[in-house]
Order: sequence, then C-alpha cells, then structure tokens
Amino acid sequence: MTIRSAGPETVQDAFPARAKIPEPAHILRDDAEAIAIAHALAEDFAKGAAERDRERRLPFAELDRFSQSGLWGMTVPRAYGGAAVSYVTVAKVFAILAAADASIAQIAQNHVSLVDILRFDPVEARKSRYYQAALEGVRFGNALSEKSGKTIFDMKTRLIRKGDRFIVTGQKFYCTGALFAHIVPVLAIDEAGKGHMVMVPRDAPGLSVIDDWNGVGQRTTASGTVILADVDVTESQIVPSHLAFDQVSVHGAVAQIIQAAIDAGIARRAFEETVTFVRQSARPWVDSGQDRASDDVYSIQAIADLQIRLHAAEAVLERGGEVIDAGLLEETAETVAEASIAIAEAKVLTTEISLLAGEKLFELGGSRSVLSTYNFDRLWRDARTHTLHDPVRWKFHAIGNYYLNGIKPPRHSWL
Repeated sequence: MTIRSAGPETVQDAFPARAKIPEPAHILRDDAEAIAIAHALAEDFAKGAAERDRERRLPFAELDRFSQSGLWGMTVPRAYGGAAVSYVTVAKVFAILAAADASIAQIAQNHVSLVDILRFDPVEARKSRYYQAALEGVRFGNALSEKSGKTIFDMKTRLIRKGDRFIVTGQKFYCTGALFAHIVPVLAIDEAGKGHMVMVPRDAPGLSVIDDWNGVGQRTTASGTVILADVDVTESQIVPSHLAFDQVSVHGAVAQIIQAAIDAGIARRAFEETVTFVRQSARPWVDSGQDRASDDVYSIQAIADLQIRLHAAEAVLERGGEVIDAGLLEETAETVAEASIAIAEAKVLTTEISLLAGEKLFELGGSRSVLSTYNFDRLWRDARTHTLHDPVRWKFHAIGNYYLNGIKPPRHSWL
C-alpha cells in the first residue's frame, strides 16, 4: 500500500477540538533549561508519589503541568522551533523525573520516542504539523504492543485502505499514556506488511481506552487496553514508522536510553531513601556494638557498594547519550551498532542497581521499613515492573556477540 502525500489542511483535520490544549506549552531554550525544569517538576511530583501509588490515583493534574512545561517537546529539531536537546540531557531529564515518580516519567516515555520517529516521515506537511503539536503541548500516547501474539513482532492490528480513506482495527495492550493522551499513536500493519504509526485522536469514534492495568508496579501509568473498532483515518494521520528501521538509524537506542534512564531514576530514589532511613530511623543490630545504625560496619559497606554501582550506571548511561548524539551526526551501520551496544550496557547496569537498591532499602532499614506508612515497596515494584520491558539477558548476548564476534545487534526498538 502506498501512502500518498498529505496537504497541510488535512493534517489540521487530524486534531479535533478536544485535542487542542487551552494554551501553548512553554518552548524550551536549551539543555540547561530542560534540566532545571525537570528538577522543579520532580520536587513537586515527589510529594504525592507514595500516596498516588497506594491509592492508584491517576496523575492527570501532574501530567498537565508536565506537558505544559515544554519537556514533551524537548527533542523537536531546531528547524521546527524546538530546542533539540542532546540525548545526554534526555536521559538526565527522565532520570530526575523517575526519581520523583517513575509512573509519571514512563507516561512520557513513548511520546519522546515517537517524536524521533517523525524525522523519518517523507511528508513535510505531516511531519511539521506533528512537531508543532508536540511543541504546543499535545500529548502522544501509545498503542504499540499486543499481548496475543507469539512474539512482540506478531501484530494483528491492521491498516486497510477503503477508497480514499483508511480503516484501523485491532486490540492493543501495555498502552502507557493512552488514557492521558490527546493523540494515540497506533502501530498498525498495512497490506504490504509494513508498520505505520497511525495518529488517532483520543476521542475518535471507534477508539476505546480501557483502564485495566493491574501490574504490581508502575501502578499509575494506566498501561491498559486500547481497542480499535474500524477507526476511520486519513493519510494525513499515517506516519510510515517502518522507515526508522528499514534504514540504519539510532532510533532503537533512542527508545532504549529512555527506558534505562527511568530505571536509573528509580535506583537513585531507592538509594537516597535508604541513606535517609538508616541515618534517621533504623536501629543498630545488637551485636554491632554501635549506638547508631549508620555506624554498623556492614551497613557502611553495603552503602558503599550501592553508591559505586549507582555511579557506574549513571556514568555509562551518560556515555550512552553521548554515543547516540555522535551517531545522529552520521548514521552508519557502525555508529548505529555502537549506540545500541552503549545503551545495552547502560540498561544492564541500571536494571541491576534499580532492583538491588530497592531490595537493600529493606535489608538495611530493618523491619520498620516495611510499614505501609512509607510505601517503600513501590520502588522495588516499579523497578521490577519497568525492567521487564525487554530482557537484560539478551543485552548480554548482544554485547558479547558484538565485542567477541563483531556481530552487530538487530535493529528494533528493543536494542
């Protein structure tokens, strides 16, 4: 199936009144401003994070502040009015926000990844309009994955031509952000077997978003079901996302660095909570001979180990951002492979430290740290849930095969 060029007037038609925000979002100037805004939002979001998780209270108001801050448009290219911040900065922003509330950070995860997909769209009018939407504060959700197929690549959702229009039909799951979105990007397969991102307005007839997410962690992401019952769309809404993978590109690494950054943020929060709790609330073990838990020699050693691992993960994550930024200057088979491997290394370390830090919080905090008053278990639950996005055991395979046998990793959103 060939998707024809779209005129600017039909691109506008893809945005119904409800998808228009009350006023345009802030436009970022540079990387420093993005990081400063992330810190300010994080201070606010952290205050209610435990209660939102405990009550499963969805963060609608918080997301409005988040998307109006300009951070959802931080990677829009300068040629389209954006700040085009580096991926070192993208990783820092997501880590800062995830340390405050990992669910809120994850809700923006696919939006920022999808903004990168737009650069492969050959239709200038469509690309420009969606870049502008991101700058204005329009939130792109996510209806990408399905849970019924044999593998993640076994997609049943279809894009079918009906004269001059198209019909999308199928069912999605793990749809983080769809419930909060203005536009729900739907990954659908055309009659030629190619994947397209169909930008469906949240209130489009035939689109249903079901809040049936009941995961043990990331409880307020609303990562549930999206059903598409013969949703009618125009070519102005169809972004040929397969182009990001039909050619060599760092898009897979872009998608992955956000994942790793969220895990690094969870680890940072768990580590800081551990240090505070051991200093202020934990009791020394009777055989330690100490008056304070913070003077326990085994606790001191454990904190040192956690800090070293966390610093290592954060350093490798930052290096991964630098490799992506370098790869974007010249995307070749080698630079793309280097970016994927660099982020795979970061993903291994951020996964390990996020899980370990969540566990050590209880071990070093002692029995009182498990009281529901603190809700510390959300940190381990969030880490365990989010790190399941793609298996770290296959990161080791990709890394080892690359360095030992010179085999480049596959090109997809999971590497």
